[in-house]
Amino acid sequence: MQSEHKPGHSPHLAIREDWLALHTEPVLLPDLPIVDAHHHLWDRPTGRYLFDELMADLNVGHNVVATVFVQCRTMYRENGPEALKPVGEVEFINGVAAQSASGLYGAARACAAIVGCADLRLGANVAPVLEALQHAGGGRLRGIRNSTAWHADERIRSNPIQPPPGLLSDAAFRQGAAQLSRFGLSLDIWAYHTQLPEVYALARACPETVIVLNHAGGPLGAGAYAAQRREVFAIWRRDMAALAGLPNVFLKIGGLGMPVGGWDFHLQALPPSSQQLADAWKQYVASCLDLFGVQRCMFESNFPVDKGMFNYLCVWNAFKRLAAGCSPDEQDALFSGNAARLYRIVFPA
Repeated sequence: MQSEHKPGHSPHLAIREDWLALHTEPVLLPDLPIVDAHHHLWDRPTGRYLFDELMADLNVGHNVVATVFVQCRTMYRENGPEALKPVGEVEFINGVAAQSASGLYGAARACAAIVGCADLRLGANVAPVLEALQHAGGGRLRGIRNSTAWHADERIRSNPIQPPPGLLSDAAFRQGAAQLSRFGLSLDIWAYHTQLPEVYALARACPETVIVLNHAGGPLGAGAYAAQRREVFAIWRRDMAALAGLPNVFLKIGGLGMPVGGWDFHLQALPPSSQQLADAWKQYVASCLDLFGVQRCMFESNFPVDKGMFNYLCVWNAFKRLAAGCSPDEQDALFSGNAARLYRIVFPA
């Protein structure tokens, strides 16, 4: 289980703060509470995004009350058993959460919930790893995610380390996934639209496991799919409809700033406005809300991965534009309530 902090090629776009600063706009609905349901922290040769960088984004004007950290192979233990190396990530993030919970850095509670990593191919033997992760999380561990987004096309890469093919269909992986409900943990999954039938089969095989599908189900727009947006949308929507029929599947809406999706905002002279983002994503977000309903969806920034294409202010403004037709109660659910309930985030009294 290799760590991604070692030197090597990164599929993530470089963050250009000077370029991102070329566009600003007023914050929409500044009082609307937000739980950012998906972000990462790391210190890599390709860039640093740690507590200070996260807090700078959280403080651009939106009312971010809490965040959910999702595994990214950061700060793994250098030594010890291979299966326990990911415990180092949860130890580190729990420290960041404690720093934020001190209140010295503002009201937002960064990393209030943690999604860590345990190699689910261990099957039933993953139990002691989950116990170690829970201990390291200090009561904040809420879920597990493995690297599973895979495609045979070499041009489609979103992970610095390519996972093996067929992981979602692996019998041992499914056995490990079935263990999570015993520990009160959900399973986050990042998969491309071409893998959605595998996600469906996994969710059917593990009905007691709450599955959180990341990044709007991964509609691809790179490689062979670069000129097939209409065809991809039809296939993606069909398979998303099947997943929506399973009550144990929830959905994160976001992650639409990665090159694998075919988006190229980073090539513009100026960074995109929230209106440009909303226009580009409208059919996907509308389908997500239509299929899964507002009670099983939540918005996510996917920062710093998506920060190569747009800034934090605009991505949340875009989501607010896209949810403008929802009632106030529905907006509360999409922007904070659903994530807080799913990841059991407890706010200070």
